[in-house]
Amino acid sequence: MELRIEGLGVDIDGRSLVHDLSLDVRGGEVVGLVGPNGSGKSTALRCVYRALRQDRGTVRVGADDIGRLPMRRSAQLVAAMTQDGAVDLDFTVEEVVALGRAPHQRGNQALGERERALCARAMERLGIHHLAGRGVLTLSGGERQRVLLARALVQEPEILVLDEPTNHLDVRHQVEVLSHLRGAGPTVLVVLHDLNLAAAACDRLCVLSQGRLVASGTPSEVLTEELVAEVFGVRATVVPHPLTGDPQLLYSLHHTP
Repeated sequence: MELRIEGLGVDIDGRSLVHDLSLDVRGGEVVGLVGPNGSGKSTALRCVYRALRQDRGTVRVGADDIGRLPMRRSAQLVAAMTQDGAVDLDFTVEEVVALGRAPHQRGNQALGERERALCARAMERLGIHHLAGRGVLTLSGGERQRVLLARALVQEPEILVLDEPTNHLDVRHQVEVLSHLRGAGPTVLVVLHDLNLAAAACDRLCVLSQGRLVASGTPSEVLTEELVAEVFGVRATVVPHPLTGDPQLLYSLHHTP
């Protein structure tokens, strides 16, 4: 299902954090939001999963204005994995993953056979099945990240939004988590700071700077040496990945633009 952001604007404490942002994410596509700290990426995402109400503009999932839907229905359509998605109570991994079914269940209704199988598959896919009985407070940061992603996938959303999903993950698990985004089923909008990972994982990139969309296109179209210097303030050489051809940035630690 398509995600469409139309003329999004967010003002906080008299300061405009997002300016007239418009972008489309086609059904099944993986689109990355990239940009420096403070460029409005997380603020825009919060409007998509309704943690923040925009001052202007519309977020549409298919033909529906997400802001006009009942919260239960929007939770069925959009799942979020956020930077602050901490679990403070010592639920087991299995219990946390099962919480992804909450928008689809009534009250304290027990999970059925299909739901239990869905949870088991998600844990297997993310490599956390062996942790099912462990309390989440006993896990490492990287293990918790994978638990939260499994919970989001179990929700079976049409739209999956992720804010820095590779935080706390080692290189192997960064690659594994991002590899699950392609072909996962939902349409994906993801915030990433690592431009090389973004180039490898995303079909298209949208670059934000000071709350504005300044570039949009395939990774090869967007990640130019000129744009990286202008937006991120660093000098980098862009080379094709020897296996995939994806653009990869080689940074210089001794020179700035």
